[in-house]
Parts: sequence; structure tokens; C-alpha cells
Amino acid sequence: MPNLNEENIKQHIKEQIAFNSGKNLLASEEVNTLQLIDVTESLVETIRNMDAETEKQMIDFLTDEALQEFCRVNQYFSFNTESVNELKAIYALLNRNIRALDNNANQATLIALSQQHYANLCNWLVQTNAFAGKMYDNNEETVQAVACSEYAPDLQLALLHIDLESLQHPILDIGCGREMNLVNYLRDNGYEAYGIDRFDNENPYYTKADWLEYAYEPGKWGTIISNLGFSNHFVHHNLRADGNFREYAQKYMEILASLKAGGSFHYAPDLPFIEKHLDKQKYAFSGFQIEGYDFRASKVTAKC
Repeated sequence: MPNLNEENIKQHIKEQIAFNSGKNLLASEEVNTLQLIDVTESLVETIRNMDAETEKQMIDFLTDEALQEFCRVNQYFSFNTESVNELKAIYALLNRNIRALDNNANQATLIALSQQHYANLCNWLVQTNAFAGKMYDNNEETVQAVACSEYAPDLQLALLHIDLESLQHPILDIGCGREMNLVNYLRDNGYEAYGIDRFDNENPYYTKADWLEYAYEPGKWGTIISNLGFSNHFVHHNLRADGNFREYAQKYMEILASLKAGGSFHYAPDLPFIEKHLDKQKYAFSGFQIEGYDFRASKVTAKC
């Protein structure tokens, strides 16, 4: 049987994640249907023959695809650099265990390997996002997605009440999405725009970064935009008993400090619990009602 090449392995990874898509990682043994698929002799041999660099690339690819699926299921899952590295270690262990399989491994061996792997993933998810253990019923085979969307640029501009003529350069879109819809639109119209988000993207105007770990350089940005992104997660953490609201509050102030004089931070939903405490000597605040929604959009401007 011929060995799989790199592209075939990537396709296998996508098919593996698609097979388990939407299944409840925290489901009890009685209803859990998560499993590894097609652990063939050819796949095992290919993994055995990988050099260190190729294996690293495959684990990085697998980790990124898995994170996308986790965030598709629940946009409020948060994974910092440490937790991402822990996930990579789980997949590196899986690779080693597959490599160690006998060519004639029976179904019971594969089931045991699969169960251990998904137990590792379950423990990792609860350790990194404790609310998952309370949110998902372990008697349910599947989960209801709490997903986010990549909105059209004209809709984002309308929701945030942004007048293109008022935008200052450079522009940063926090949580721009893999498609970079707003960033690409702004650049196509002559604006110096950049985006950050947590997944891989080779666009030169994109930075892969967790918005809580990204360093917002003081006085750098003319305009910062985040539609149903940063502030949406800030609200979520502020409402959770175990929420990371203090770090979000600190990062919110860091974002404001990264504005140039006269620069503005446009975002939705609004954050009334922190906006009321803004220093009126430093910042001007405006709020806008969004028709059809139960939240408002906000604009905070750094005074000159």
C-alpha cells in the first residue's frame, strides 16, 4: 500500500475533524461516539517515516484545525499560548502512540487509543475553559453551537455607525476573522488597515494573535474596530462567575491607550459597566442604538 503524502495527511485530518464535528467531548461513555477513523497501515507507516520538521508542521496544522472546530462550537472558548502548546503536546502524544502501533493492531487496541486521546482532550478543555464542564450535559451526544459569523463590511460599518471619511490611519480590526472582510474592504478603498485573529492566515496585513496577548503599542493606532468581538467576549467574562473580566478590563484600557490623539475605538456590544468609569478628561464617549438588537454600539475617542 503506498504511503500518504503531506497533502493527503492534511485531508485526512480535515476528514477526521469533520467526522467528529459537533459531538460532545464531555459526553459520558454511554453516549460518546467520538472516535479515530481510518488508522490504516499506510497512515501508521507515513507517521513513522516523518522527519521532525514535517511532524511539527503536521501537529501545528492539526492543532489549528482543532482550535477552529472548538471555536466553531463555542466562540467563547479562549485559548492562550500556553493552552495551545498543551494541545500540541496532546497531538504529539497521539502521533507517538500511532507510530508505536503494531501493523496488525486490532480494533480493541484502536478503540483504547481513541478513548485515551479523547479523554486527554476532555481534560484539557475543562482545564483551559472551566465553564465547559458546567455548560455541556454529559448525557448529550452532540452540542449546540455558540458560533460567531464573519460579517460583510458594509454591515459592520453600519452597525458601528462608522463614517469612512472620519477614519484615521492606521486601522486595526481586532478579531477580523480569517476572511478579513473589513480589512480587505478598507485596503481596497485606500485605507491602511490591519487585522488580528487567532487562526493561521498568510495575508501580510494579518497577525495571528490572541487579543489578550497582543501588545497594543501606546499611541500607535488612528482607529481600532471590533464588531461583536473583543467587547462581546468581555461581556461574557463579566457575567461568568469564573470569568477573566479583570484581564479584559486591563486590556480594554491598554487598547484605549494605543490610540493616537483624536483616534477612536469603535465596538459592539457596548460595555456600560466600564464605560461609565472612563476618564472624561482623556476620552470622549458616544453610544449608538442598533435597530433590531438589544445592545448598542460604542465609540471612544482619545482627546487631543
